[in-house]
Amino acid sequence: MPDCTFFTTAIDYTNAAPHIGHAYEKVLTDVFARFEKLSGRSVYFLTGVDQHGQKVQQSAEKEGLSPLEFAQQCTTKFLSLWQQLGVHYDGWAATTDPLHKQAVQRILQQLFASGKLYKQAHRGFYSVRQEQFLTDKERTETGEFGPEWGEVVELEEENWYFRLSEYKDWLLGFIDGHEHFVTPSFRRVELRNAVEKLSGDLCISRPKNRLSWGIELPFDTGFVTYVWFDALINYVSFAGYLADPDSGLPRFETLWPAKAHVIGKDILIPAHGVYWPIMLHAIGFPDDQIPNLLVHGWWNISGAKMSKSTGNVIDPAALAAHYGVTALRYYLMADISTGKDADFSEERLRMRFNDELANNVGNLLNRTLNMAHRYRAGVLRKIASPDPDLAQLAHRDAPNAVVTYTDAMAHYQVDAALDAAIQLARACNQLIESSAPWKLAKDPAQAERLDAVLYHLAEAIRIVAILLNPVLPDASLSILAQLSVDTTPSLHDAVWGRLEDGHVLGLPVPLFPRLEPPPAAAD
Repeated sequence: MPDCTFFTTAIDYTNAAPHIGHAYEKVLTDVFARFEKLSGRSVYFLTGVDQHGQKVQQSAEKEGLSPLEFAQQCTTKFLSLWQQLGVHYDGWAATTDPLHKQAVQRILQQLFASGKLYKQAHRGFYSVRQEQFLTDKERTETGEFGPEWGEVVELEEENWYFRLSEYKDWLLGFIDGHEHFVTPSFRRVELRNAVEKLSGDLCISRPKNRLSWGIELPFDTGFVTYVWFDALINYVSFAGYLADPDSGLPRFETLWPAKAHVIGKDILIPAHGVYWPIMLHAIGFPDDQIPNLLVHGWWNISGAKMSKSTGNVIDPAALAAHYGVTALRYYLMADISTGKDADFSEERLRMRFNDELANNVGNLLNRTLNMAHRYRAGVLRKIASPDPDLAQLAHRDAPNAVVTYTDAMAHYQVDAALDAAIQLARACNQLIESSAPWKLAKDPAQAERLDAVLYHLAEAIRIVAILLNPVLPDASLSILAQLSVDTTPSLHDAVWGRLEDGHVLGLPVPLFPRLEPPPAAAD
């Protein structure tokens, strides 16, 4: 077994500006990585940028830049966004890195030497946008290629091919025998149906006289590697596969296989669901070393995919600057179910933040700390009360929230995990209303019950803070700091009774200021 839990995301194509889909995927994977750390496991999170390909070369020419200069400018935007959104990765994959080039060429040489590549002339229709040759299967009912393929040109050229079709039966058997290969399960069904229709081999080169921006084939220097074949290898190249001992990369056996490749649904077929497992199998990876794919859905606008051409692309950097990183991370994780699509709405972003964080968690923290200081100088008494409401909070609501949360995170359902934490906070707010500490404080005979209520509230908030940590790391730490809990958050501490008798709480600090809609534009 590997020493680390290894997560990777699809590397971002540097010919496109970062959008809300990029942000969602990276924050989602960041949350999974943080959850593993919260659970006491070591983690390696790899992400990066795909910098080669014809579109990058063409865009660079339009800008009067070299492809490398253009790619590096785009990469800077992604790096800045991940820092802004608190995405903490362990490995950064840039496909222009010499270490990646070395791994790609070694894999190509291995495939060439074993007879899995061949050279052949081909005439056909080529999609510039998707950087691939098309077949009649891609035509519409009218015989045309749809707009999703962009500019389509007819080409005749010689190229190198990978014997993809030879592995069709193996891939079908692998999919049938590994139910967790693709999550959610309906995407696995889609993939199998696509593999059933698989025919032909994969063109893995482009002639240098048409495309110079890529990794040169080691056995035929007149060609560069097809961008998808190159890019997919990042998952192993930056994990140390075929690297020299002094490369500075991790030892491959300590990481592989990845627990999950986190990808969007648009790149499951054919790249990650067909090309990638067959590539790994062809270079000698056994079935138990083929990584699982976690396929997420899209953020849409009114049911339509975001697109530059329609002008409905959402800029995550601008959203984070206006509403704050906490609000954006929370919304992206709470308002979509992993694997499904959702409609993006700034109104829902504000609504969920105000209702679930400001009015619920933040209000609970503020009220509890204020009452504890007003009535008990901030000092807690650890009292186990026979009161049924308090007993339910300690012995049912809080433990059940942790179990529900843990199970949801294990199944990649972050929205359900967050809901477990939010519902625990709601139960505490209801307890405040039903127990009325301000009335208990006026009756000396109720002193012990008041102590018990304040302890139960503080202890429940501590657990809520731990559960929120992977999604809202800064807010989680702030809650714990206000509770005067200075230990690193750990899921092992999300058990009842860790606050000691005599524990002194800190003073309340506003944590989730309400969000207001932007001012209306002047006429």
